[in-house]
Amino acid sequence: MATFPEMSLDKASRFLAALGLEFDEITADAVAGRIELGPQHHNPWGVVHGGVYSTVVERAASVGASRAVHDQGLFAVGVHNMTDVFVTTVQGPAVVTAYPVFQGELQQVWSVDVSADGSGTLLARGQLRLQNVPARNSGNG
Repeated sequence: MATFPEMSLDKASRFLAALGLEFDEITADAVAGRIELGPQHHNPWGVVHGGVYSTVVERAASVGASRAVHDQGLFAVGVHNMTDVFVTTVQGPAVVTAYPVFQGELQQVWSVDVSADGSGTLLARGQLRLQNVPARNSGNG
């Protein structure tokens, strides 16, 4: 069985490296990470673009869901992402926590919170539905 792919930023695609989400924990039932939000994530109005939060939700949930099915020779791909942004922010550290809501043979649903580090203010919350599919040898992502 192949080992689970390396998730460090130096092994990530340029897109994911630019996002800057780093993982502290990746298990089949929890993902914890952090991101330093800043000007590189801004929309034209000078606040963090909502798409950044959607991407964080997609990334954290798909990594956890893929970890959950890795030993079965599968990985998980997002098929529906619903992300709500609650607080507009300009910059600062944020913590990311993800956990499964449902884990089935064919599909999974994960919930992801993005909160301001320190205050704990919920910046965004998303839910990702994923499909479990056969693993490929396409490298990291």
